[in-house]
Parts: sequence; C-alpha cells; structure tokens
Amino acid sequence: MKTALTEMLGIELPIIMAPMFLVTNTKMIVAAAENGIAGCIPALNFRTLEDLEAGIKEIKAQTNKPFGINLIVNKSNIHAKKQLYKCLDLGVNFFITSLGSPEEVIRESHKLGIKVFCDVIEENYAKKVEDLGANGLIAVNSGAGGHLGNIPASVLVPTLKSKCKIPVISAGGVGTGAGILSMLAFGADGLSIGSPFIACSESDVTPEYKQACIDYDAEDIVVTTKLSGSRCTVINTPYLQKIGTDQNVLESFLNKNKQLKKYAKMVTYYKGMKMIEKAAFAATYKTVWCAGTSIEFTKKVEPIQEIVTRFKNEFEDAKVNLNKVIG
Repeated sequence: MKTALTEMLGIELPIIMAPMFLVTNTKMIVAAAENGIAGCIPALNFRTLEDLEAGIKEIKAQTNKPFGINLIVNKSNIHAKKQLYKCLDLGVNFFITSLGSPEEVIRESHKLGIKVFCDVIEENYAKKVEDLGANGLIAVNSGAGGHLGNIPASVLVPTLKSKCKIPVISAGGVGTGAGILSMLAFGADGLSIGSPFIACSESDVTPEYKQACIDYDAEDIVVTTKLSGSRCTVINTPYLQKIGTDQNVLESFLNKNKQLKKYAKMVTYYKGMKMIEKAAFAATYKTVWCAGTSIEFTKKVEPIQEIVTRFKNEFEDAKVNLNKVIG
C-alpha cells in the first residue's frame, strides 16, 4: 500500500488516525505510530499550553515515528498561535488544520520542513490551500464522523485529484480494509480514519461510549446542529431523541442575525463542546456521542494493533476478491 502519503510521512500504511476532539489521547498516538500508521491529536484535547507540551514530550519519549497535531485556526480558538509555535518548538511531524486560513501554519511549518494537511470539503477551498503551499488535502466527505462535508467520497476524491496537484487523503465512511481499497481506487493517496478507533483499548472515553459504538449501527448515526451550530454526526441515543437534533427557535434566530451571529456561534460552540466533554468522560443519561457511520464495523473493544491488523487482512482479501471479479 505504498502511496504519496506513505512516502511523505514514512509510514507503512496510508492511514492517518483522525484527530477526534476529547477522544484521541497520547496512548492512542503512540499505538498508532508503532503499528505503521500516523496518529493526529487535536491541540484542544490538552487543557493548557503546558499540558500540550507535556503530551508531545510524552509521545516523543515512547516513539520516534511520525505523529501530528490538529489545529483549529479560526477565531474560535484563541490559543491557536501559541499552540502552533509550541508545536514548532517541540518538533511535530505534521499538522492538520481545520477551519479558517492555514496560511501562517503553512508558512512557519515549511521553514522547519514540517508538513501541513488541510481539511477541505470542496474544490474552491482546496485550490486556495494548495496555492498557499499545503502539502496535502484532507477531503472531508459526506460520510465523515463529527463535522462532515456535503459531497460523497466517490465524487469528492476524483474531483480534487483532477483539479489539484497535491495528495488527497479521503476522510469519512471507511471502517474496513475493503473500504480502504475502494478509496485508493477512487484515486485517494491515503485515508483519515477516526470512528473505528473510538472503542479501542487505548481510548479513555467511558465504557458506555465504547459500548454505544459496538451496539449502534450506521443507520443510528444522525446529523445535529445543536453541538456547534454546524452539522455534526452523532449517535441517535434516547437522550438525543428527547432533545432533538435541530437548534431551537432562539438559537436559530441568533445564528441568522448578522450582528449577533458571531457571538451566538461562540456561545453555541462552547455549550456544545461541554456536552461532548460530559459524554466522553462522565457518562450520564444526558449523553451526546460523536461518531460516524463506520461504527457499523466496530464489534468489540480491541487494541489499535488488532484494528490495524484487521485492516491489513481485509485489504488483502479485498484485492483477491477484486482480482477474481475482473479476471
């Protein structure tokens, strides 16, 4: 499975374990690195700048293989600049940027030879970040967990491959080796996979959250705007059914008012993140669990090593089956 991504990062398999807010931890990053893929952790998973520094040092003490940091680069993250320069000082291998302009991240990272991948959901923004010097595109498709795109991978990946010259990493909807093969067939240079790792042994989310990933299926994933004001996929638990998936009248009004919109989004975003935090670390009946449709393939709690091995075996089986079909 040699691709532009494996060559760029020096990894065995073209997979980035996607950064998941309040899910990904340092243990998961080390396990991913030691099993031939590259993990990425949100800078916001660390409470303080000191925690971020300690986390990066902890990872580096346990592996010399590549890992990345996810940075939110719009105004909602008031710590973005400090997080960036702390990571630059400590020497991470790559960044994944989300929201906002990645211009400063790209400029400063390239001075040190650090790669930058940018989340994109459509062609126009992909071209903009390519012009800024991005090393690759994280093509967030309509099957993604958490904040998702609007275009299916079968359309988004070939479109970006035809319009841009930098590598395209498909993000969303894949939880098997056969799925990996299909994304590579669409032209992807790699994959960003998140939801299948939520229930891994190394994760610190609650047993209830992990069990939900096992018990619920793809059809139980719904889209809500209640968490951040933007479309986000979550598990359709009884509590979610009770509160509904759409913003209430007041929330909707504030978000449509040009003068109040920015402040309303900040309030909604903060409230939503606190809901997710409670779901991940202090499970009660009021749980809101982010996940994508690829939890369909989560059957048990298992270590990252076993998940990656399953991907490998399923990929090889899929290749054999494909060869039989096409003769």
